[in-house]
Amino acid sequence: MSWAGPEDIYLSTSLASYLDKKLLVLLRDGRKLLGTLRSFDQFANAVLEGACERVIVGDLYCDILLGLYVIRGENVVLIGELDLDKEELPPHMTRVSEVEITRAQKAEREASELKGTMHKRMDFLDMD
Repeated sequence: MSWAGPEDIYLSTSLASYLDKKLLVLLRDGRKLLGTLRSFDQFANAVLEGACERVIVGDLYCDILLGLYVIRGENVVLIGELDLDKEELPPHMTRVSEVEITRAQKAEREASELKGTMHKRMDFLDMD
């Protein structure tokens, strides 16, 4: 069992300023969630209303609707308030469907794996 230290109190109190505001939450696994903060506790566990996961592949993006979403505080890397008066994304970004973003993710993953296997095959060439 671990005890909450004084720094935990500061984290949860600072979240109070974000209540009822639209946030971007970056998680440890790299996912980006957007939603309105409705509740939190002393461990920085948070509840987002109207949450969606923003998936970005190159210049393509998709917001996958999640609804009401509970986030464990230990998984949060960064929380930031979104400025509702500004565009969230650069103009060159193109919104696509969930099917299209999944296809783009798969292609990106396959290209990355191919690059990795090519590097392994070329190791004997000591390019340094």
